[in-house]
Amino acid sequence: MSAQRFRILTLNNISPVGLARFDAARYDTGATVTDPDAILVRSADLNAVAIADSVKAIGRAGSGTNNIPVVAMTTRGVPVFNAPGANANAVKELVIAGLIMASRSIAQGWLFARGLEGDDATLHKAVEAGKKAFAGIEISGRTLAVFGLGAIGARVANAGVALGMRVVGFDPALPADSPWPLDGRVERRQTSADALFAVADYVTVHMPLAPATKGFINAERLHSMKRGAVLVNFAREGIVDEPAVVAALDGGALRAYVSDFPTAATARHPKCVTLPHLGASTEEAEDNCAVMVADQVRDFLDRGDVRNSVNFPTVVAPETFTHRTLYAGAGTHTAAAVAAALDAARVSVTASTIASRNNLTYAVLDTPVRLPGGVADQLRHLDGVAMVRVIC
Repeated sequence: MSAQRFRILTLNNISPVGLARFDAARYDTGATVTDPDAILVRSADLNAVAIADSVKAIGRAGSGTNNIPVVAMTTRGVPVFNAPGANANAVKELVIAGLIMASRSIAQGWLFARGLEGDDATLHKAVEAGKKAFAGIEISGRTLAVFGLGAIGARVANAGVALGMRVVGFDPALPADSPWPLDGRVERRQTSADALFAVADYVTVHMPLAPATKGFINAERLHSMKRGAVLVNFAREGIVDEPAVVAALDGGALRAYVSDFPTAATARHPKCVTLPHLGASTEEAEDNCAVMVADQVRDFLDRGDVRNSVNFPTVVAPETFTHRTLYAGAGTHTAAAVAAALDAARVSVTASTIASRNNLTYAVLDTPVRLPGGVADQLRHLDGVAMVRVIC
């Protein structure tokens, strides 16, 4: 394990439970740290700021990483970590609450009751006269379409089944050996998303925002849904074509839209329930996310291990080593060039752990002696090499 001291810059409020994973004898953490070796972030946008050259890793205490310049960090050889599944239960519970709020007009009914004035007799009379405007429907026996069956979507699908719903799920990218187990009663579809819209009474989306998913819920798909269906979005604002949703609400095609992303068009719309990005805002989720991402960043800085990175391959190297060097570079030819350079410098490699993801090769090399500075500099100047770091 590396004996050097590291500096961790924290943006936003990172749970103290997570920060406690860094040994104070070897790690300095805080919002005022300069020349950081790593950054821990929640929602702060790093896309428009200069990220210090000293940064070796970025940890996102959550799942989405659209607030981090992932492509630029990959070019620099900086792994970006996230915490998939750590906040999944928190989001799942709020999604289920959203389904019920939309079905029973709970938010609108609460606002109505809150606005009543007068003595008890007056209020009772007003309630009896007004409650018919908030008559709802029950979710049991109705069809829930879940788009995205990862950590959150799988839990939502299973909860829907437990509540007596028919659940159909769509996620063509989900591997057969997915770590997110699905209830056997979930009807999983892989070939066509469009077919699910026609049968769904409720639609909920759980996918990352990417060029392929931007505007996934559009006017055409809304038009194919059952009249009076409910749309729930606790994923990302851009996945939904909001003008099309508002038009569907105004025309009566949609019963309700529940979202975690208030906008000028939805915040006061009578058929919208908008929440201030509360999906992962529980004490448990914040602790879980911080612990997971802190462990991942620490293990990378100390040993070179990579777990739950959105841009690097997974690599778990031997825990015991004498001297260790890391490198990352474009293409498999990088590995051959590094091996040739080490051979020419007469540096033997006692153990190596190498993996590739897309066009990025990442390797952990153990040597009997510390890699000389001149050799490390030579490796850094090889064509395609993005990062070389001597741990010890």
